[in-house]
Amino acid sequence: MLKVLAIIGGVAGAAGLSQFPEFSQQYLQRLAGQVDALGLVVAEFDATANRNGLTREAALAELTGTAFLEDRRSDLTRAFDRNDRLTANLAALRQASPLERLTMPQRLADPETLQATWADFRPAMPVTLDGGICALIGYLGGWIAVSGIFGLLLRPFRRRYA
Repeated sequence: MLKVLAIIGGVAGAAGLSQFPEFSQQYLQRLAGQVDALGLVVAEFDATANRNGLTREAALAELTGTAFLEDRRSDLTRAFDRNDRLTANLAALRQASPLERLTMPQRLADPETLQATWADFRPAMPVTLDGGICALIGYLGGWIAVSGIFGLLLRPFRRRYA
């Protein structure tokens, strides 16, 4: 019974993890779109600041005096920070293979992009080498997890032989 459950766990792990290369590719495409959109906001703000003889920091400092301007400054500061973070993530993910991306969950952690990618993601058959390797890793992980869990749960009921 334990072996059957371990095989089921392995198959479930393989099926789930084999989808990672395609999911990470779709995430990467959405991330690039986010970086492009944020890049426009940053470029427009910087251009406006430059036309007025200001640096970005000086222009942000001038957004004071009313609740609206303070909120706008906070929004822009968050956008600039997010742009920097997503640009760095995009560069790292573009340089990585799908298997290398498997070791970079922190680079696939933007909540908006992750949620949008997941909402549109449809599983695909793992026909690439990367998908097959991820399926194998997932199978082994599922097998080990289920075997370990049930092994621990059933340990008190095993007979002890002297």
